[in-house]
Amino acid sequence: MIETKAPKHYRWDDMPAETLKGTLTRRMITGDKMMIAEVRFKQGDYVPQHSHHNEQITFITAGALQFKLGEAQDQEEIVRAGEVLVIPAHCPHSALALEDTIDIDIFCPPREDWLSGTDSYIRNEE
Repeated sequence: MIETKAPKHYRWDDMPAETLKGTLTRRMITGDKMMIAEVRFKQGDYVPQHSHHNEQITFITAGALQFKLGEAQDQEEIVRAGEVLVIPAHCPHSALALEDTIDIDIFCPPREDWLSGTDSYIRNEE
């Protein structure tokens, strides 16, 4: 039997970094049912409030992000290196980099808006 869904091996350093709003950069790897992304922030970079139908797990490997959560943005979580935040589907959230930060995000299912480039909330104004 021929394997049609063979495992794939990637190196982050070989993945192209996409420049986003401010100095944010993002690299992505997508499977059929999930996506992983490395997002790099410089201190002060800000991701405005948004929500999506995807469940999100955020793992901070360096630095710290301040998240505001909920419709009123009245819940605050500071997530530092070595810590993880699970954001349920449809939960409004925003993020501010308190220092230079490397953030690993896992989404299920993959973010269609990220793949198609329709994620205007995180892109530079044209």
